[in-house]
Amino acid sequence: MIDLHGYGPRLFEGAMITIQLGLLSLILSLVLGLLTASAKMSRSWALHRIGTLYTTIIRGVPDLVLMMLLFFGGQIGINQVTDWLYYQFDIDIFINVNEFVAGVLTIGLIFGAYMGETFRGAFMAVDNGQIEAGRAYGMSNWLVFRRIRFPQMMRHALPGLSNNWMVLLKTTALVSVIGLSDMVRVAAEASKATREPFTFMLIVAGIYLLIACVSEWGFARLQKRYDVGFGETN
Repeated sequence: MIDLHGYGPRLFEGAMITIQLGLLSLILSLVLGLLTASAKMSRSWALHRIGTLYTTIIRGVPDLVLMMLLFFGGQIGINQVTDWLYYQFDIDIFINVNEFVAGVLTIGLIFGAYMGETFRGAFMAVDNGQIEAGRAYGMSNWLVFRRIRFPQMMRHALPGLSNNWMVLLKTTALVSVIGLSDMVRVAAEASKATREPFTFMLIVAGIYLLIACVSEWGFARLQKRYDVGFGETN
C-alpha cells in the first residue's frame, strides 16, 4: 500500500467522502429535478413561477457563492432562531451545521435546477400519442407513467443526466472551502506539508478520472437498456 508520507490512508478516506458526497447529492438533485420539471410543466401559475424562479437563481449565481451563502449564512440563521427560542421560551439548544450535510444540500440544490431542465426536455420529447393510446387501453395514470412515459423519458434524459453527473462530480471539490476533509482538502494539506503538490494532485486527478470512467460505463449500460426497441443509436 502506498503510504505517501503518511497521507495515504487519509487520502483514501477523503476519496470515500467524495464518492459519498457525490452520490447523495445526485440522489437529492434527481428528486429536486423531477419536482422542478413537474412544477415548470404544471398548469398552475404559482408552481410554474416557483420552478422558473428556482432555476433562474441557481443558474445565475456561481456555485461557490451559493455554497458559502448556504453554509455560513445557514449557520447564522440557525443561531438567530436558537437565540430567539432561548430568550422567548428558555429553550437552550445549539445546532452546528455539518460540512458534509451542507455540501450535499448545496450541491443537490444547485444541480436540481439543471436536472429539472433535463427532465423537462425529456418529458416534452415523449410522444403524446403513445400516452393517449395507453389510456385508451384502460391503463391507469400510474401505469401509463411507469410503462410508457418514464422509460421513454429516461431514454431522452440519460445523455443530459450523464453530463450533469460529470459536472456534479467535479463540483464536489468545492466543499474543501467549507472545511470538509474530502480528498482535495487532504491533498492540499499534504502538498503544503511535503512540498510535493504534483504528486498528490496527480493522484486526486487520477481518482476523479477513474470515477468518471466507471460512471461513463454505467450510463452507457443504462442507455443501451433504454434504447432497446428503438434501433441503433449514433
